Formats: sequence, structure tokens, C-alpha cells
Amino acid sequence: MKSVTLTINGQQVTADVEGRTLLVKLLREQLGMTGTHVGCDTTQCGACTVLFNGDAVKSCTILALQAHGGEVVTIEGVGTDEKLHPVQEAFRDHHGLQCGFCTPGMVMRAIDLLAKHPKPTEEEIRHEMEGNLCRCTGYHNIVAAVQAAAGLTPVGH
Repeated sequence: MKSVTLTINGQQVTADVEGRTLLVKLLREQLGMTGTHVGCDTTQCGACTVLFNGDAVKSCTILALQAHGGEVVTIEGVGTDEKLHPVQEAFRDHHGLQCGFCTPGMVMRAIDLLAKHPKPTEEEIRHEMEGNLCRCTGYHNIVAAVQAAAGLTPVGH
């Protein structure tokens, strides 16, 4: 076991992990942050997307020890029950979710996209979000939600 210290949602956290422990497993199983989902364990689906040092990453691709000293923001760190993050509001208002399983990863990816490119085109949104899979919505409403969060006219609305 090795000790890892990182900042998660603004709080410094230290945990003992095995060398093979993935960041997603640390978040979910040791720290109880179950908003970060495990959908595939093969970096295909994006359900485990978090912000790591300011970039959207699939947390199943990072060892917890690699995150040592870093800053992680999970879905629990964006918005509250009383005040949703604007991207969360847009997903709600534009029906950008159905079962909700992919939603935390989609929201985290959209937050990163809009932080780096505040006025993306529909094509840019589709390209940037393609690493996050949804099995329910067909993506139309997800794109509309990202456009709404960017202050653009949503597709079809």
C-alpha cells in the first residue's frame, strides 16, 4: 500500500491505495463519490469522466498514484441541490438524459469543452463529446443542452 494525497472538489484527501488502484476506484470505493460511474473499464464509454488538473479525463485510465498531488473535480463538486451548475441545468431543461448513467461523465466533458471553447458549433460539440457514449438519447438533446449552456440557440428549439 502507498499513500496518495490529492485535492478532490476543493478538499485535500489522503488515502492508502495499492499500486494498481484506478482513480475511479479510489473515488467510488474508498471515498464514496459514486457520481463517477464505471461503465466499461476500457476507456470506451466516458461514464467515469472527471476533471483532472483542469482537463476532462476518463478516470479509469489513471492510476490513483498518478493523481498524487493533483486536483480532481467530480460531478459532486459542480453544483448543489439548491443551485445546479449551468451545464446541469441545461441537461435538465433540454432533456439531455434518460437513464442518467452517462450523465455525470457527459456533464463533466461538457464543462471542460465550454471552459476551453465557450461558443462551439454543433459539429464541434459532436466531435468533442464523441468519446462519451449514451445508449438512450441519440445525442440530439445532449447537443442541445451543451448549446444552451453555451448560450447558443439549441438545435431544433
